[in-house]
This record gives sequence, C-alpha cells and structure tokens, in this order.
Amino acid sequence: MRRRTLLSLPALGLVPMTLLSACSEESAVPDSPVSESGGTSAERIAYGDDPSQWVDVHTPDGDSRGLVVVIHGGFWKAQYGAEYGAPLAEDLVGRGWTAANVEYRRVGNGGGFPETLDDIHAAIGAVATHVDGPVITLGHSAGGHLATWAAARGRFERWADGPALTHVVSQAGVLDLEAAVADGLGADAAQAFLGDAGETAYDQVDPLNQVPLDVPMWSVHATDDDIVPFSQSTTYVEAATAAGADATLVEVTGGHFGVIDPTSDAWAACVEVLDRIAPA
Repeated sequence: MRRRTLLSLPALGLVPMTLLSACSEESAVPDSPVSESGGTSAERIAYGDDPSQWVDVHTPDGDSRGLVVVIHGGFWKAQYGAEYGAPLAEDLVGRGWTAANVEYRRVGNGGGFPETLDDIHAAIGAVATHVDGPVITLGHSAGGHLATWAAARGRFERWADGPALTHVVSQAGVLDLEAAVADGLGADAAQAFLGDAGETAYDQVDPLNQVPLDVPMWSVHATDDDIVPFSQSTTYVEAATAAGADATLVEVTGGHFGVIDPTSDAWAACVEVLDRIAPA
C-alpha cells in the first residue's frame, strides 16, 4: 500500500464556512441554461427529466487540462445536494480544469440502487465526450463511493455503453459497502441506499468487490474523520494494491469535511494529486 505523509491541519469541528455559504443556495434547475454559482457562471445540462438530473459544467478560459467530474456526498440522502460540490468546481475551473458538478437522484427523491448509479453513468456520458484530456471523477464520502464505482461500471451490461474514466480521486469515500452496512454508517444509510437489492448487489455496487480497477486511484482521507472511518480507505487500498491495482492512500487531517474546504491543506492534497495527473 502506497501512503503519503500526514498533512497537518487543525481538526474541523464544524462544516467550513465556505460550505455553509454554498449550502444556502438553491439547487433547483433554473429556466435559464446558465446557472450562477458562488459568483461564477456555469452551463447547466439536464441529462434526464427528473429535477435532480443535471450537471453544472464550468469551463476555463483557454485550454482545458481535462475534465474533473465532481460528485457530492451526503450518504446518498436527498437532503444533501450538489451545493457541496460547487465550491470545488469553482476552485478547479480557476486552476484550468473543466469541472462538472453533478446532481443526481438520491434516497428520498427517487434514488438508491440502481437509479443513483444510472444517474452517475448518464451524467458522465453527458459531459465526458466534449473535453480532451483526462476524465477524472472526484467524489466525497458517498460521492467517493460513486466516483470509484464509476471506474468499474463498464464491466456491467447496464452501464457498459459510455465513456471510460482515466483516473479516480476519492475523498473520505465509502469504499467498503459491506462494512458500511455492518457498521450502520450514517444511520444505516448504506442499507437504505441498497434497499431490497440483497447481497447479490454487492458485486455491482461495492468498490471493494471491484478491485482491481483499470485506472489509477487515489484515496484522500483524514485520519481524524469521525463520520466515515479512515479504515474505509485503508481496507480498500490494501485490497486494491494486493490485487495489482494502482491505488494510493493519501493521509490528511481535518475531519470529514476538510477535503471539501477549498481553503484547507486537505483540499491542497487533492489538488496536488490532480497536478500529478495533468501538470499546469
């Protein structure tokens, strides 16, 4: 298992103010094809008929370094939306990336297995064919699960038709779904996501069951995360590297939300990973 040096960042007891500001914004699809998010404009693309099936595409001035598909977390629950991904997309476009902030159906508004996976697959397909360079998923918490799952989705007939990824960055991801169910993470959120699918669904949905991936993967996770255990990442990376995958554990501090605070050292570690993929 490859492991980065621990970064120093004071533990965050609360969601960062940048996230609180973003969370106050409306998530509904506007009538206009252009949405305003935190002072920057983005083209909003609907990839389905449901109000939650959209993606905001932020395009940089000049040449793009590639595409980063930002997938928000929130334990797959409807009360948490793409406002959590907006600050990251805005930061990334300023660094020269095309950044696609994805909204999707979640548990409580038509999502869960397999509908949420259908949406991630469709959203990637809606944006990935229009950008040259690497196609990277970057997801936080449950979004880390979805970002990592997306790299293996082409193995299954239901999601076989679509563009492949080149890299994955998981931020405090739920990468061992069986353990998440057993531990009751997020008030049994993983079980609610799976619904009545049963154990046979794990092969299709659990990243730990899908190692090794065909693309490089980084798992950026805080050792002081008290929401998604650090062991979720260590277990995955150990299994992935043992299976011959290119998987790297990047240790940070800052609790569960440091990795999605654009002012933090934990986010800087994510940016460093992206800089290795496509230097500025």
